[in-house]
Amino acid sequence: MRIALFPGSFDPFTNGHLDVVRRGADLFDEIIIAIGNNSSKTRYLPVEQMIAMIEEVFREEPRVSVRAYKGLTADFAREVGARYLLRGLRNTTDFEYENTIAQANRHVNPELETVFLITSPALAAISSTIIREIHRFGGNVNSFVPFELPPFQS
Repeated sequence: MRIALFPGSFDPFTNGHLDVVRRGADLFDEIIIAIGNNSSKTRYLPVEQMIAMIEEVFREEPRVSVRAYKGLTADFAREVGARYLLRGLRNTTDFEYENTIAQANRHVNPELETVFLITSPALAAISSTIIREIHRFGGNVNSFVPFELPPFQS
């Protein structure tokens, strides 16, 4: 089985993320969307809520699952039997960052291979950060996410 882990904070999960998972499904037997705990970030939406929303998006796709984890991504990949990390790249800045992370993950787990997919051009401008800002101030983000976000609670 070719199991890929698609790690991230997914706060929120975007149409860009959805695109990477769907395209990755052509390459892997199973994809685990792994919502990590980034100690340097305060979440906009609770992890449990995001898991439920993503699971609903993929309810008809049994090869895609969603899990939360703490600790190192490379260790979690080993724990769930994933030999691949799936990552999306929007631009060269993403590549620089992701390349560094891929090297660190490979140091921790030498059997882990990172696979990069270039973001579809129509989705390259989407980022969770921008979506959070638009949503926080009452803007419509429906075209950026595969579900309806609950109203912002300040």
